[in-house]
Amino acid sequence: MTERPGRRVLARRTGELLQQEIMQLILDRGLRSGDPLPTENDLMDDLGVSRNSVREALKALRALDIVEVRHGHGTYVGKLSLTPLADGLTFRTLQGSENDVRALGEILEVREALEAGLIRRVAATIPDEDLAALDAAVRKMDAKARAGEPFPDEDREFHELLYRSLGNTLVPQLLRVFWNVFDRVAQVRGWNHDPSPIGTVRRHRAIVTALRRHDVEGAEQALARHFRNIDSRVEKAARRR
Repeated sequence: MTERPGRRVLARRTGELLQQEIMQLILDRGLRSGDPLPTENDLMDDLGVSRNSVREALKALRALDIVEVRHGHGTYVGKLSLTPLADGLTFRTLQGSENDVRALGEILEVREALEAGLIRRVAATIPDEDLAALDAAVRKMDAKARAGEPFPDEDREFHELLYRSLGNTLVPQLLRVFWNVFDRVAQVRGWNHDPSPIGTVRRHRAIVTALRRHDVEGAEQALARHFRNIDSRVEKAARRR
């Protein structure tokens, strides 16, 4: 049986290819986050596909935060966040390895490699206002540690403040991805308890001390000691399971 040309072309333009065409349309028209997309009818006409194909493609792009559907209002360019990446990495870490400690260690390894490169860039030139903000974050961590309270939000704030002077908006987003993945997995496995919060505060303070001296090697070493402590905590917690 000979397939009709029209049906063959339509089959080729479903799925991933149609998603790519909608993304290219967004780029070609210079649309930004929050801008409205063409209506379903317009997309059908522009791309030459069925309504169902358009809806399936938009559904897939919505899962990637590339488009946002506002019921009763229309479809818009999404926030373009890295949330789908965090969700995927979390699932991969929890589901894809028999050795949970190793899987979580891989996440830490990537995060440490990212931060080690970044801290070398900021150590020599970090501005006084960022040092003051880091000091404030450490003081908040210390107050909570002495009160017997966890301080994950302050810890995350500290690491994002470290690299603020770079002016790179992707850096805090990536740090949040790795932080969120580690935190989610650690909570699921019961590995998020810090047996020595005062020690954790001390290691953060050592990073700031090295930065205040603009000591590049010292800052990198202090950061490495901080990550080694996290590795050790996870391994000890896993052995207690």
